[in-house]
Amino acid sequence: MTTSIYEARNNFSNLVTLAESGEPVELTRYNKPVAVIISYDEYEQRKAAKGPSWLSQWREKYADVLDDEGIPLPPKVYPDPNRKIFED
Repeated sequence: MTTSIYEARNNFSNLVTLAESGEPVELTRYNKPVAVIISYDEYEQRKAAKGPSWLSQWREKYADVLDDEGIPLPPKVYPDPNRKIFED
């Protein structure tokens, strides 16, 4: 089913019921598709089929480096511009 966002605002609960029953609802703005309402079960299936994100894979690959404490850096000390330093 396809409907405009304007019409979807007035019939949102009916559209959610349609999505729950397994029929995706395509939302349009100015006759261009912008979003789809799908059931939560279908969302979970698609998410599981997609697999882990690239960031999760990267974190797993570099876990030994990321678990390190890092490079110890001394604290940065900034001079106080209001303090006058006298030289001998």
